[in-house]
Amino acid sequence: MFNRLDTPSKIQDFLNSLKFNFEENGQTCMSPRKVLREKKAHCMEGAIFAAAILEYHGHKPLILDLRAAKRDFDHTVAVFKQFGCFGAVSKTNHAVLRYREPIYKTIRELALSFFHEYFDDNGRKNLREYSELLDLSYFDHQKRGAVNWRTTEEDIWDIPFKLDNIKHHRILSPAQEKNLRLADAIEVRAGKLVERRMPKKPSR
Repeated sequence: MFNRLDTPSKIQDFLNSLKFNFEENGQTCMSPRKVLREKKAHCMEGAIFAAAILEYHGHKPLILDLRAAKRDFDHTVAVFKQFGCFGAVSKTNHAVLRYREPIYKTIRELALSFFHEYFDDNGRKNLREYSELLDLSYFDHQKRGAVNWRTTEEDIWDIPFKLDNIKHHRILSPAQEKNLRLADAIEVRAGKLVERRMPKKPSR
């Protein structure tokens, strides 16, 4: 299957075909092997999965954290480089914060491409920081023991913990943050479009 997914575009198409992991039974951070078996993923799991396949085809397994204001959720994407430019593969349930073509010269440019889509139901634009790139091969050579992040049956919490704690870069000055305009009502309505509905809890 990895052989077939030999371009970022094909990886994105495959990720889109997976169910979204709503974590009905508690929080998870599944390895790529478990994502394949369970046929579902959330954004962190999707980014790690995409990074593993990109690595298989000669790319570095890179992920990027997009950090939001406290009232919103962070987002994580896998980053690849083609034609001297950066692009991203993204697992999301919403109509926005999706795949990015490899047209961005810097990681800052790539991160900023998500800014105007990153708003909540009240129209507040919430993207605040982006991380340094995290190369997942780091976990193959840790002094305290390697993490078998590609195939383990255990949740791989070491990855989101490390990603959250590496250097992040602010996007806005305080003056810029105060000056932000709310997203238009039609943008907010479009942002509520989802691929899959959260499963209903069984009635007692």
